[in-house]
Amino acid sequence: MPQVRQVDHDALIRILFGSSAFQLLHTGHELGLFSLLATESGLTGERVAELLELQPRAARTLLLGTTALGLTVRVDGRYYNAPLIGDMIADGSWEIIGDIIEFESRITVPASVDLTPALQQNTNVGLRRIDGEGDDLYHRIASQPVLKGLFYRCMSSWSRLANPVLVDRADLRGVRRILDVGGGDAVNSIALAHANPGPSFTVVDLPSALDFARKNIAEKGLEDRIVVHPGDIFTDDYPGGHDCVLFANQLVIWSPEENQTLLGKAYECLPLGGQVLIFNAFSHDTGDGPLYAALDNVYFATLPAPNSTIYHWGEYEEWLADVGFQRTERLPGNTWTPHGVLRAWK
Repeated sequence: MPQVRQVDHDALIRILFGSSAFQLLHTGHELGLFSLLATESGLTGERVAELLELQPRAARTLLLGTTALGLTVRVDGRYYNAPLIGDMIADGSWEIIGDIIEFESRITVPASVDLTPALQQNTNVGLRRIDGEGDDLYHRIASQPVLKGLFYRCMSSWSRLANPVLVDRADLRGVRRILDVGGGDAVNSIALAHANPGPSFTVVDLPSALDFARKNIAEKGLEDRIVVHPGDIFTDDYPGGHDCVLFANQLVIWSPEENQTLLGKAYECLPLGGQVLIFNAFSHDTGDGPLYAALDNVYFATLPAPNSTIYHWGEYEEWLADVGFQRTERLPGNTWTPHGVLRAWK
């Protein structure tokens, strides 16, 4: 019998009070506890309370929670960051985690309470938490500058977290021009351009998203290699002259039928021998994980679009074959997130 993950009392507690666990992480970050302990490690609880301007009871509540969760460590009455958090602050990656914490708090968590009706109705019921028109998150935030700014900043951070996988797994030798479909703020094209001096890039997305793309491209001095092309990725023709099409964190948004439409459009615009790259988080073909994909899927079930989900590798392979691609290659990442690249050739 295969070994399966089973819950024990400690794991059940973490699940039962999971929202409280997240709030302790969020509050510790928002109040500056982790950054404080990164600069002044080994503080007493009284000193933490003083520096964070908290009353003793409030500081005890925070420190009890973060320490029981393993986010902080208490030794001889003094508090330290957990080694992982200390390392992430030191190497700058905690900034990315901070953006993800804010995204979860302000966008994912409010919508996640609608998971039950979202599953019952098989659509993104949590979208009712976002003002505006349209049946997906992207059209609704287009008219809200503050929320749009938060969304694309956090999406950029999420991409920075996973982009090492894209850069490492996407072999662009011999590729001349890449069409980045739904490329948003161009973070993926920018990462690939820095790692691959040869190819040029075209980012296709809604005009509201391309405002951020133009700014980011200019800041990186890549205007000569990355251009933008406004358009609807479903209804508008794709610009020609590209020998590679990239779908980065895009196909988790849409239904199987919509994904086949997008992959079909990619197939039609590619020359013989051209390739498509699918980059995003994948779930296991066996339907039992990974945990990251399972939990992140609550966001996809409740909010982005009516049929968003984290698909498994085999589903993409079936769609690619259905629209005409002849050969595929799985290129999973080797980091703690379940991201990878699926490559196919026309």
